[in-house]
Amino acid sequence: MEFSIQLSAYYPDKDYGGDRLYQDMLQQAILADQTGFDAVSITEHHLINILMMPAPLQFAVKIADATKHVKIMTAVAVLPLHDMRTYAGEVVVADILTDGRLMLGVGRGAFGFEMDRLGVPLDISREKFDESLNVLTALLRDDEVSWNGKYYKFDALTVMPRPVRPGGPPIMMAAVMPEAIYHSTKRGFHIQTSPLSGDQQHMLDQVNAFQRGKAELGGGGRHLTLSLSRVAFTAQNEADRLAKIAAANDYYSRFDNVYTGPGIVERGMIAPLPRKQTVEELADSLLICTPSHMIDKLGPYAEAGVDRVILNPNFGASQAETLESIQCFAEEVMPQFANPRQTIAAE
Repeated sequence: MEFSIQLSAYYPDKDYGGDRLYQDMLQQAILADQTGFDAVSITEHHLINILMMPAPLQFAVKIADATKHVKIMTAVAVLPLHDMRTYAGEVVVADILTDGRLMLGVGRGAFGFEMDRLGVPLDISREKFDESLNVLTALLRDDEVSWNGKYYKFDALTVMPRPVRPGGPPIMMAAVMPEAIYHSTKRGFHIQTSPLSGDQQHMLDQVNAFQRGKAELGGGGRHLTLSLSRVAFTAQNEADRLAKIAAANDYYSRFDNVYTGPGIVERGMIAPLPRKQTVEELADSLLICTPSHMIDKLGPYAEAGVDRVILNPNFGASQAETLESIQCFAEEVMPQFANPRQTIAAE
């Protein structure tokens, strides 16, 4: 089982500065590369102060310039917000400038506030995403493409430059419901998912759906991978664990507001709202614990057949604490799961 660090920008204080925040994320990526992580991942979100990365392909190129080995995943690029005729070219350039380390995770968008203000409300984002994905894959695969759909109508054109890798970088589909995972896998896509607040059975259902779709592809699906995202932090002790869970609960009071709540945002800052989930329930659903407990919690993921766990430690801890958590995870947890990149880090 491989591991990735999600470089998700959390910006509770505007005075901290976007320049400092993105330097923190770059520093985390460099440490992940040095300590044997398989990948780092970058969100795409606009107009809000959590998961704040409005230019993921640009940042992917910056990360590639500062690292040597890690794959760089978008988690995820929100296709309905882009024009695929120009976005396909941006993807090709980013793949070239990242030396072929880009993995393009794609999704429909999840936050109503963001999507409404950018002109693609959630009630049409699924339909537009489906067509956008079909257009994008055609533009990356075929030398000349014309289109006559609901959201795209254009005469024959060719995206330039052409992809170095046939069909462009690997595409990872963001899906949460097991049936969506199954059908996306059958289409030949890698999968990015998360149990969110679901229990272990939900995680197993997600993995089983992926394995079922992959099996039906036969040899053609052998290369497909399932990446599962979790908020995670290697705590030093019980007091540290409780402090980090409290910070995560504060983070989720904002996340819930834009994900399932009313989307109250003031000058870019998401308002914290009371949560229905208790702190104890939240603690059970996250991977915030000491290294020994982390190993125990990750065991079922490896046994189920998860290929990669995407760890998100960015929910309010200081940069020094976050770097220490990443280092601790690499030294004390990853070796238990036979990560082959460990040998690279040790050289």
